[in-house]
Amino acid sequence: MADMKVAVLDDYMKIAGELADWTSLPDNIHTDFFYEKLPDGTDARAEALADYDVLVVTRERTPLPKELLEQLPNLKFIASPEMHNRVIDFDYCRERGIPVCGTTPRPSPTFELTWALILALAKNVTIDDRAMREGQWQTVVGTEIRGKTLGVIGLGRIGSEVAKVGNAFGMNVIAWSENMTTARAEECGTTLVSKDDLFRQSDYVVVMVIQSERTIGLVGAHEIGLMRPDAYLINPARGPIVDEAALVDALKNKKIAGAGLDVYNEEPLPVDHPFRRLPNTVLMPHVAGFTREHYAHWYNGMLEDVRAWLDGNLINEIHGSGIVAARV
Repeated sequence: MADMKVAVLDDYMKIAGELADWTSLPDNIHTDFFYEKLPDGTDARAEALADYDVLVVTRERTPLPKELLEQLPNLKFIASPEMHNRVIDFDYCRERGIPVCGTTPRPSPTFELTWALILALAKNVTIDDRAMREGQWQTVVGTEIRGKTLGVIGLGRIGSEVAKVGNAFGMNVIAWSENMTTARAEECGTTLVSKDDLFRQSDYVVVMVIQSERTIGLVGAHEIGLMRPDAYLINPARGPIVDEAALVDALKNKKIAGAGLDVYNEEPLPVDHPFRRLPNTVLMPHVAGFTREHYAHWYNGMLEDVRAWLDGNLINEIHGSGIVAARV
């Protein structure tokens, strides 16, 4: 077999080589790890990846539209975490005979970070932490979440877990999504309400829907404007679901109490972004689903995909079409 090159993309935390044994691949396979975001622009990305036969992608950090893929003459195989990826052009891959394989499902840890954000906001964790390091003591007063109203937008696999924990904390949990039924809401221990009522009534609004053409901008100036001045918005889903400009305005002018964010329109978040300067935010760098356990599952699964393909087999092949998005 001829020599081949594998590119493991967007390994920001430099752990892909630690959590999976890429040296176990045949000796003729050379693996490179990309620790930084690829340069902007299709041509620049094509130049960086032109020599590679295999791409191992880290979620949806680097879109693979037709315009880029058609400039990668050596590309023969793509491995992606889980069984879906919005930013790969599957139609073009099928046209070119490039298989795309994923990994077996695993429970997502995203709901855990969601609750870290909620509790950090309620208990002023980041504010008090900064104050303590500056020599101060008891500068702000926290709030209790028992008896408060939690509004969950979307009761899928992760949203239902968020609702379950809210009930355990003794919160009043309400929910809405475009196609949600009363039966599904009751099954998850919540009450189905209208979209507007969810924003009016909630002390904490949690965004738990996937990004699609239908959900981009789902939470806009109108919805944020319905929230009370003492309410919080938490978004661990995808940045473009929330109108970023409207949220910045609401935070700056204290139209809402604060926001807990793990996702943004542009990632990594620019260093001069206003979110970084707003004291009423708790910010995380899109890590809700990126635990050591989850990374290990993904990278070992993708390594198995590559090994099977080299042996002439396909496992966990993804057949669904992706939606190549401009913003991820």
